[in-house]
Amino acid sequence: MAAEASRPQRERGATVIELAMLMPVILAVVLLIVQVALWFHGRQVAEAAAREGARVARSAPFDSGDWEGAATAKATDIVRAIGPRLLGGATATTSEKEPDERFVTVTGNAVQVIPLLPELSFTITATAGGPVECFRPDNGGEDCR
Repeated sequence: MAAEASRPQRERGATVIELAMLMPVILAVVLLIVQVALWFHGRQVAEAAAREGARVARSAPFDSGDWEGAATAKATDIVRAIGPRLLGGATATTSEKEPDERFVTVTGNAVQVIPLLPELSFTITATAGGPVECFRPDNGGEDCR
């Protein structure tokens, strides 16, 4: 009986030590979950901006000289409207794969909440595009170029 009475006295403070050992691990897991959520949301913002920029680029006629400016402006406006702080340093660029295909690429960095990993770059890149919309007359007339 005397051994059982002294046991709680010897283990006093064990819970505090266990908690002190587990807290960094729990905090790291929570921060990692938040970081993944911010990266995912930043990716959604980049994809939405690229999609809207590509929509503008694809709907501009072939002889339009400033489709690049309009597409990048639309993509940048979408980033500013949805999540300017979620996608830091976002840039939009345009490209043509073929004469009748236009693409918009949005690149930026996700918010970083894990302070011990500054060398990790959470870069997000999203590209959207497709063929230029071309409406031809029903009589089989001219090509839209």
